[in-house]
Amino acid sequence: MITVYGIRNCDTVKRARQRLDAAGIGYRFHDFKVDGLDETRARGWIDVLGADAVLNRRGTSWRQLDAVGQARASTDLAGLLAANPSLVKRPLFERDGALRIGFAVADEAAILAWLQAG
Repeated sequence: MITVYGIRNCDTVKRARQRLDAAGIGYRFHDFKVDGLDETRARGWIDVLGADAVLNRRGTSWRQLDAVGQARASTDLAGLLAANPSLVKRPLFERDGALRIGFAVADEAAILAWLQAG
C-alpha cells in the first residue's frame, strides 16, 4: 500500500497526486492539516531519512517560527514536527515500509517507477 503524506494545497503535493492519478497508481492520501502527524511516526521518518531530509527549512512555516521554535529542531525535532506538520518536506511517500521524500521535476519518472515497482 502506498501512502502519500502532505498538505492538500501544497503545489508539489498537487502535482505529485496528479501524476500518480495519471499513471494509475493507487494510494491513500494523508493530509497533515486534517489527519495530523504523531510524534512516533515523525521520529521514524527522522531515523530513516535523517533530520535534514525531513525538515523543510525553506518554507514559510519555518520562517515564521521564533528563535526558540527553531532551536527546538535540534533538541526535539519529532515533537516540533508533530506540533507543526507543515514543517515536513512534502510530499513524503511510504510504500511497504520504504520511504521517499520530495517530488522534484527531475526525479518524477524515478519516483513513479519506484512507486509502481511495489
